[in-house]
Amino acid sequence: MSNYQRCIKRTFDLLCSCIGLVLLLIPGIIIVLLILILSPGPIFFIQQRIGQHGKTFSVIKFSTMYIGSEHKGTITSAIDNRITPIGHFLRKFKLDELPQLWNVLIGKMSLVGPRPDVAGYADKLMGENRKILELKPGITGPASLYFRNEEEVLAQVDNLKQYNDTVIWPKKVELNLDYYYHWSFWKDIGYILRTILPGLNRYSL
Repeated sequence: MSNYQRCIKRTFDLLCSCIGLVLLLIPGIIIVLLILILSPGPIFFIQQRIGQHGKTFSVIKFSTMYIGSEHKGTITSAIDNRITPIGHFLRKFKLDELPQLWNVLIGKMSLVGPRPDVAGYADKLMGENRKILELKPGITGPASLYFRNEEEVLAQVDNLKQYNDTVIWPKKVELNLDYYYHWSFWKDIGYILRTILPGLNRYSL
């Protein structure tokens, strides 16, 4: 990606994150109230993730799990009993991701890119695969769309970590590396539209 392309991508991220934060203010307040009423614990979930160039940053999401759940593993399925009732709803419709528009606004994330992973995955990429770390992590992207139903898939396997490490993670690396080599502004628009309008997403697992 050239400096000109990076400038286009960053300008688009700034514009869309500003507009998105304004438009989603009322829905965001409603979600906050629902979390306060229906779920114990904090409103936001903040966790260290691996970002651009392998540097860590604090990703922010709406809380969807009970307090302390992250200490019992970072891989979750649709039937995980650590997820709160309102959390299931937020995860199903990807509403827990909305606060990440703030991460986009401050330049830690992009609207489109590889999902930010916890330490132990993205930071251990080797060889050519480390080119993925040159990208800012994104709210959505080709891998996110392909594995849109990831939690439902994981609910059908016995060993979540093994399946993630041997099937899901390698495929995500493949998709993200392809995104690195074939980025275009119009493809980013397509990924965003397919995220907002799931009916357009014909390639999910």
